[in-house]
Amino acid sequence: MMAGASQVNRMHTIRIHLRIFLFLFAVVVSFTAGTAFPGETSRPGEDLLLEIYQGNRARLATNSFGLPLFLDSFERDGKVEVDVYGVFDYPFSSVVDALKVPANWCDIVSLHPNVKACTYKELPDAWLLTFYLGRKVYQLPEDTRQVIYHFRNAAQRQGYLDIVLSADEGPFGTKDHRIRFEALPLDAGRTFVHVGYAYRDSLTLRLAGEVYLATLGSGKIGFTVTGTDSSGNPVYIGGARGAIERNAVRYYFAIQSFMKTLPYPEESRFSMRLGEWYDLTNRYRQQLFEMDKKDYLKLKTAEHENQLILQRGIGTTLP
Repeated sequence: MMAGASQVNRMHTIRIHLRIFLFLFAVVVSFTAGTAFPGETSRPGEDLLLEIYQGNRARLATNSFGLPLFLDSFERDGKVEVDVYGVFDYPFSSVVDALKVPANWCDIVSLHPNVKACTYKELPDAWLLTFYLGRKVYQLPEDTRQVIYHFRNAAQRQGYLDIVLSADEGPFGTKDHRIRFEALPLDAGRTFVHVGYAYRDSLTLRLAGEVYLATLGSGKIGFTVTGTDSSGNPVYIGGARGAIERNAVRYYFAIQSFMKTLPYPEESRFSMRLGEWYDLTNRYRQQLFEMDKKDYLKLKTAEHENQLILQRGIGTTLP
């Protein structure tokens, strides 16, 4: 009996550790994907972004998304890298006006199921955004893991926008987290955009990733087609690369959903954003489905109330 009880205790401990690993790994892949930003070369970012657009018009016109959207991902030096590109049917000036505002990014990122809340604060020389990261169930902000991002408008000039969110420390010992958004005008009513992610890996993250991908993440897939099966159906990438592809697309759709609701009265935008984001992601159920729509709306409505309470406590500037 004592040996049996000891074994039960060991199994219970393993299950607890596994849940912790799954939570933290999910948090990391929700926000990060290693990528080399075009602006880190000597060439101007707008030149590189325009070159990418011109070289990928065919992919924007015809792709598996059925939208003017494509992504590139690959593994390099033990890291998974991803970039998402697409066309917004909004004038460049509208995109700039919306995304240069730090507070708007909290309304964007909180559409993701793993973001329980987001708050913003103005410092004398910077803006800080705090992401409250958790699992895909309801959680109070105090039960989540917070990551603080510095918001920086890296470049804003006629014909080009470059926004960078960076965090020195992240979950699982990772460092140098960055989220990047670039945009340039195509014509009076369309804008070409790029969403990129980067972070410095850690051994702990790799170990947690192995646990996740061997359990709950084993059947999940991304968007890159790696071949076909015996019936001629596409076979999609899995593993860590697939996980990061899924989350990159979730964030692209979050930005798109935010933009679509701006022409409507402010009191209607939140519920409209939720519905728009869910409907966009639900088009790709094989990759992005997590919960029924009513459950998502209920979850996000409750979390939004928590976010408003947190923000009221912070205000928008330091005393």
